[in-house]
Amino acid sequence: MSNEINLTKNYTQTCQNLFKRVWPLLLLFVVLTVGCGKDSSNPAPDPALSTSAAASDAANHIVSPAPINLRTAGDFTILTETGISTTGVTSIIGDIGVSPIAATAITGFGLIMDASNQFSHTPIVTGRVYGANYAAPTPAKMTTAVSDMKTAFTTANGLVFPAPIVQKYAGDISGQTLRAGLYKWSTGVLVTNVGVTLTGGSNDVWVFQIAQNLTINNGAHITLAGGAQAKNVFWIVSGKATLGTSVEFNGNILSKTLISLNTGATIKGKLLAQTAVTLIANSVHP
Repeated sequence: MSNEINLTKNYTQTCQNLFKRVWPLLLLFVVLTVGCGKDSSNPAPDPALSTSAAASDAANHIVSPAPINLRTAGDFTILTETGISTTGVTSIIGDIGVSPIAATAITGFGLIMDASNQFSHTPIVTGRVYGANYAAPTPAKMTTAVSDMKTAFTTANGLVFPAPIVQKYAGDISGQTLRAGLYKWSTGVLVTNVGVTLTGGSNDVWVFQIAQNLTINNGAHITLAGGAQAKNVFWIVSGKATLGTSVEFNGNILSKTLISLNTGATIKGKLLAQTAVTLIANSVHP
């Protein structure tokens, strides 16, 4: 009997010793198992996937070009080489001028010559009116301004950085929303009466290189959103630019030929034409 009791005590002691040794190992196993489960439910980012996502973001980011430097041509709201004409009740804020043609090519304005003979004025223009035939220093001033206008056109039309967005919407941008960037078409560009929206920040720039005509249909609006500013939008037109009736237009037009505004069109920007600008009861201001 005594032997059985001793055996039981020894067995119990052995089990207790074994439990003391095994228990820490069991506890460690549980901790490791839980930790691995957490790691598997929140795996570390895959470097390849992160790189791919960054590349996708870069591909979708449109780089804004720098504003076009108009130099002294930027001193004018309307500047042309062959004439400016208006009918109806037109309102222009800023200076207008022509060169190398004489001021007689500015028609419909009822010009009144200043005593200095260097410029004229009219009730429908808040600024001054200049012609190449006015007294010095006006001829030199106008020659420089027209030269700067041509340089700005050539520079803007030759931009290749940032990489241009080519043939967007095949030239019909009606109803679209365009972010800042350099756009290039070998065709003309059309905006129907549904208009187009330019969205971006206050420092973003749009340059539209248009190899043929720019046509803005009756009632169309060029809408600016997100803080975009008309002064940072440049329509570079190698053909003619025609704005229909009641158009609301934003941006500066630099045209190789004619800029024609139909009845009631309003412009926030500058009209710089290497031939003429024709107006019919329009409002034009920078």
